[in-house]
Amino acid sequence: MSPGRDGIRALLRWLLALAYAYAGYRHLATPAPFLAITPDWAPQPEFVVAATGVAELAGAIGLTIPQTRKAAGWGLALYALCVWPANFHHALANVAINGETLSWWYHGPRLAAQPLIIWWALWAGGATDWPFRRR
Repeated sequence: MSPGRDGIRALLRWLLALAYAYAGYRHLATPAPFLAITPDWAPQPEFVVAATGVAELAGAIGLTIPQTRKAAGWGLALYALCVWPANFHHALANVAINGETLSWWYHGPRLAAQPLIIWWALWAGGATDWPFRRR
């Protein structure tokens, strides 16, 4: 990868780390919205929401440490895959958060973006160079 691409990857890695750190903080500080979108079949919803917050914080920190970066990328990609059902539940059950429901103008792009978020974690963590790899 060229120095320009490395700089872009570093910038986007920090952006992803900040986003996950904030989300992890929110899961722990204000769990109610996350509990609301947790599907009924999830066991121990309070524990699940707290554990996902800790996972997000750990992944965010891991992305900033070169020795753990790739593992953090894989972990965050797997995390994003595992929480996707909560996003579907939020959309399909029209779950209200703080008395407000969101339209498909939010849910549609949010659901469609999840594969991009999974890829972003893998790319930011250095687990893949696709599609930027030189042939």
